[in-house]
Amino acid sequence: MVEPAIEVSDLAFSYGTTRAVDGVSFSAEPGEIIGLLGPNGAGKSTTIKMLTGQLPPDRGSIRILGKNMPADREAIQSRMGVCFEEKNLYGAMSGVENLRFFGKLFGIKDLDTDHLLERVGLPDRGGDRVSTYSKGMRQRLMMARVLLNKPDVLFLDEPTDGLDPVSSRAVRALISQEAERGATVVLTTHDMMEADVLSNRVAFINEGKILALDTPESFKLKYGRRSVRIRSRNGEHVDETIVELDDKDASERIREAVAAADLLTIHTEEATLEDVFVEFAGRGLQ
Repeated sequence: MVEPAIEVSDLAFSYGTTRAVDGVSFSAEPGEIIGLLGPNGAGKSTTIKMLTGQLPPDRGSIRILGKNMPADREAIQSRMGVCFEEKNLYGAMSGVENLRFFGKLFGIKDLDTDHLLERVGLPDRGGDRVSTYSKGMRQRLMMARVLLNKPDVLFLDEPTDGLDPVSSRAVRALISQEAERGATVVLTTHDMMEADVLSNRVAFINEGKILALDTPESFKLKYGRRSVRIRSRNGEHVDETIVELDDKDASERIREAVAAADLLTIHTEEATLEDVFVEFAGRGLQ
């Protein structure tokens, strides 16, 4: 039996009298992407900081790659990649110089910076100062830095927050490629679409607690509305009808709509992860 890459049990942490994380437990398998989904202040980033050894938990246990955090912190950190919202790159240095500098911290002597820059879509900007990079370019360079030690676990805090669609897609592709390689990925986000697209499983977090943990598909099927939205032409206007799939006459109404000459579009309707989150938490993700 393969040991989970990450095992977290009853994790808790407080800032003064404020309980930021309160009894979080979950596990993640090798090659799995776990999305921690919740509003700002839900406890996602604090959880990541404990998992990466930056904050000691007040209570609970963390086991990563068969070792205990924080007791075996250095051994674990040598096999992990971390990307936070704050971009701690050196603006006066070039992209290549940044990668080489951080490579030395991992003891990597022959770092293939060309390959890393190619992977993140920056093959022609490695010699430029990071201060000239756009926000999206800096985030992609951060991802290159995350990957330089070929990590077995990745912790990504809001990896595409504020990025343009092109940069967001590039970062998501990298995350998927790392999971396919066998790396375990834990990402925090308040972007429901990102969690849906990337995650094998999603944990809804609110007020420091995991409210539910399951696959995005299972959540939407269990808590979503099964319906079809039909749009048809009515003279100069467009009529819209929603057919509930659980209604007795749903099949007949859909057949009639498909056969009609005035049909414009027909789409299935399903719940979003935000809809499901509201079922649990009573408020949206923003």
